[in-house]
Amino acid sequence: MPGYADVEVGTELAAQDFALTRADLVRYAGASGDFNVIHWNERTAKAVGLPNVIAHGMLTMATAGRVVTDWVGDPGRVVSYGVRFSRPVVVEDDDTGTTLTVAGVVEAKHDDGTVTVALTATVGGEKVLMAAKAVVRLS
Repeated sequence: MPGYADVEVGTELAAQDFALTRADLVRYAGASGDFNVIHWNERTAKAVGLPNVIAHGMLTMATAGRVVTDWVGDPGRVVSYGVRFSRPVVVEDDDTGTTLTVAGVVEAKHDDGTVTVALTATVGGEKVLMAAKAVVRLS
């Protein structure tokens, strides 16, 4: 885990790629209880104007947050975390699915030993989350 003194504004968190497949969507639906048809039925998703089945927003958000929790090594150090959803994450019906790429950068240090990390989450070069920020307590 990085220490507060070791981190500066501009410190980059290593970018990570996360695969999301239809099987992941099924597992998340079971864990969360969110069985909305747009997350598993291509016909319905397209009928409501989506390009295909889409990942759950909370799954996308949680997956992006892993970059921060992996960096600090303890999810309990996350003081706050929020995002705005800007584009659905389309998950094709194949064994590959889609790849969510997430990177982070420290954008502020605070006197209370916390830092604000801004995240960039993209699929195919397109941002899928906006204003994704986490406040993290460092030692």
